[in-house]
Amino acid sequence: MGLIFFLGEKLLQHREKQDAVEILHLHLKIYFLLLLLLSPCPRYRLAPEHKYPAAYEDCLSATQHFLQHLQHYAVDPARVTVCGDSAGGNLAAAVSQTLAGRSDLPRLRAQILIYPGLQALDFNLPSYQQNRGVPLLFQERALFYSLQYVQGDTSNLEEILQGAHVPPDMWLKYRKWVNPDNIPEEFKVRGYKPHKPCEFKPEIFERVKRFCEPTLCPLFAEDAIIQKLPESFILTCEYDVLRDDGLLYKKRLEDNGVPVTWYHIEDGFHGIVNLFDHFGLSFPSGKKGMDRVVAFIRGL
Repeated sequence: MGLIFFLGEKLLQHREKQDAVEILHLHLKIYFLLLLLLSPCPRYRLAPEHKYPAAYEDCLSATQHFLQHLQHYAVDPARVTVCGDSAGGNLAAAVSQTLAGRSDLPRLRAQILIYPGLQALDFNLPSYQQNRGVPLLFQERALFYSLQYVQGDTSNLEEILQGAHVPPDMWLKYRKWVNPDNIPEEFKVRGYKPHKPCEFKPEIFERVKRFCEPTLCPLFAEDAIIQKLPESFILTCEYDVLRDDGLLYKKRLEDNGVPVTWYHIEDGFHGIVNLFDHFGLSFPSGKKGMDRVVAFIRGL
C-alpha cells in the first residue's frame, strides 16, 4: 500500500508541527511515502512567502510523480491513498478531486481527511460560533491562516469574518452546499444563532476572489467531480471550528454515492489526534481517533 500524507502546516512558515506520519507508522506495517521524499523542497511551499496555489501545486505534483512511478516504489497501483490533517486535509481533498476521473493515472483507493478545512465562504457556521474561543484553533485564527495563504496578509479580517467578501449571487450559488440547514440539528444546540452576512464589499472580494476555486475550497466542487471520488474517511471533532466543514463534505459525498466512513470525537478538539503520545501529552479520545484511522487503512 502507498499512503501519501500531507502534513497540516496551516500553510504557514515558522510553525512547529508534530509529525503525524510517525504516529501512524507506529501502528502500521505498510509502505509509507511522505511528500518530503518526493518534493525537491523539504515540504510543500508555505505561505505567506508562497501564496495559493503553491502548496496545492506541490502536493499535486508529488502525488502525480508517485503514481507515475509506482513500480519503482513496489506499490500496488490499486492501493494508493491520500491523507491529510487540518490544512493537509484540505490539500488531500483538492488533490483527490483533481485526479478524479484521470485515465492516465491509477485511481486513488481512498482519501482520509482528518478535521479538514474545506471552505472559506462562511466563517459563522455553528461550529465556528460554538468553538470560536476553543484551542487549538480559534475562529479568527482559522481565518488568519486562510488569508495568509490566499493573499499573503490578514487585511480585512474582520469584514471577511462577517461575510463582506461574498457577492449576493455567490451566496445563492453555494448556499446549497454551505448551509447550516445541511448540518444535523444535534450539532446546533450548543449556542448557535443564524448569522446574516454584512453588506457586500466588492473591493474585498477582489482581493480574495480565488476562494471560490475548488482547489482552494474543495466543498465547492461540482457534483460531476464529487461522484468520481474514491472511498473516504472523515474525522471530525465536536470542539473544533472546522467540524462543520467535515460534516458538510460528508453529506456531499454521501449524496453523490461516495462511500464514507465517518468518525466523530465527541469530546475532541482540533489537533487532538496529532497530540497522541506527543512528549507524554496524550488524550484517550485522540488515541481512539488514531485507532479508527488505522483500522480504516488496514481495511482497504
